[in-house]
Order: sequence, then structure tokens, then C-alpha cells
Amino acid sequence: MPFYIMFLPVLIYYVVFRYIPLIYSLIISLVKYQPAKGILGSKFVGLEYYLQFIKSTFFVRLIRNTLAINFLQLTLGFVAPIILALLLNEVGRAKFKKMVQTVTYLPNFISSVVVVSMVVTFLSPSTGLINNILQAFGLEKVNFLTEPGYFWMIFTLMTMWQTTGYTAIIYLASLTGINSELYEAARIDGAGRWKQLWYVTLPGISSTIVLMFLMKVGRVLDVGYDTIVLMYNPSIYSTSDVIGTYVYRRGILNGEYSFGSAVGFFQSIIGLALVILANKMAKKYSETSLW
Repeated sequence: MPFYIMFLPVLIYYVVFRYIPLIYSLIISLVKYQPAKGILGSKFVGLEYYLQFIKSTFFVRLIRNTLAINFLQLTLGFVAPIILALLLNEVGRAKFKKMVQTVTYLPNFISSVVVVSMVVTFLSPSTGLINNILQAFGLEKVNFLTEPGYFWMIFTLMTMWQTTGYTAIIYLASLTGINSELYEAARIDGAGRWKQLWYVTLPGISSTIVLMFLMKVGRVLDVGYDTIVLMYNPSIYSTSDVIGTYVYRRGILNGEYSFGSAVGFFQSIIGLALVILANKMAKKYSETSLW
């Protein structure tokens, strides 16, 4: 009984702030919503807005940009915290280890507005640090924030800097759960540092890695449009415009609430399908899964 009481606040949170809004979003996406008439008084249009989004001239570009950014985050951004945790686990000096943890963890608490401002300042074509370094080596200055080809990597590196230290804490906690006798047995068998890492450490945190990957896959179409909105401009829409920013412009700025809800619900359906697929693959090739 005490466990059910402890779970009650979590249940209430998800019902009030997740489940109910999702149901309302589904209903609004199926009608031509007009606030004055309300949801029930608005005209029912079925899947019209879903088809409108799929047939949109921007559909391919939005899907491409969203998947490309997420692919970079699934490769570079997902691996970086694991590498950082493994490196910190090998550090013997406690003070140095705590200092590195603090330095890498702090960016997570910096507002996205401040982080974007820092990126804009560093990449400024006139006084930016990066361009000053390029100029010092005799290279031409580059306006990184107006060149479409640079956006994917800039956004990925910025996100990595902000989240790597925070995510690494999860892997560090998992590393503490590995039985020290396994390392001792590996050393007796003649295993060096690399073999201990490969045969003891990585298998010891494999379940955590799989679970984190599955949760990452579920958000594969959710890039974090709020940060992109602060960074992008019409000159780089070809690579920076993602599903979230498109919904923001059409649904919020233009007041097309039904269209925005349809695209958001479409995004949730794809995310759920990917989680189910990834979970089946995890169950097939490993002993860890979400259910």
C-alpha cells in the first residue's frame, strides 16, 4: 500500500499534464477548431490536416532535417556521455574527478537563451572567437549562422556541450553497481585496462545503455524546437527547419491550432512506433527492454 501512495503523485501528474492534453490534442486535430465555438461546436474534418501535412511541399525537408539532427545526436551525442563516464571512472584523484564532473555538469543548468547567445557571440563574423582564430591562421572569416551547411553540426555540438555532463551521471551511477570482484578476477586472468573495459565495464552498464537508447529513440522526431527557434533564420531554413519549428509557425504564430495538433499527434505516433520497434529489437538481441 505505501508504494501505491508514493506512486499516486506521479500518476496524477501524467493523467493531468500528459494524458488529458493528449486526448484534447487528438480531438482538436480532427476538427476545424475555432475557440469561439469550442471543441464540440467546431466542424469535424477527420484526417484532413494529417493529409495536408503529408502532402505539404515542406514535408520531405522537415523529416530530413529532423532525422539528420537526431542521427547526429544518436551517434555523437549519445556516445559522448558514455565515453565521459568511462574516462571519469578511470580517474584516481578524487578532487580532480569531482572538479571535472562539476565543470561538465554545470552547462545543463544554463538557460537555452544564454547558451544560444554564447554560440552567436562565439560564431560572430566580426568579433567572434572562432573567426578570430581562423583569421589568425590566415583563413577567411565565415558567417556560420547564415550558412545552411553548418547548422546541423553547430546545433549538435551545442547540445552535446549542454547535456553530456548531466547524462554521464547516469552512467557513473551504473558503474558503481559493478562488482569489484569482477575486475579482480579479470586482473588475475591477465586482463589489462582495455580488456577490463571491454569485458567487464561495458557489459556491466549495457542494460543502462540499452534503456537510454530506447528512450532516445522515442524522441527521435523531437529535436527541441525552442532552442532552434532562437538560432535559425530564413537564410538557413533549408537545414534548420524541423517539425517542431514548423508547428510553432503554423500552429502558434498563424493560429492554425488544428493543423498544429495534427502534426504534433503525428509526431507522437511515429515516436511510439519507433519505441515499439526498438524495444522488440532490444528483446531479441539483448536481455534488456522497456517491457
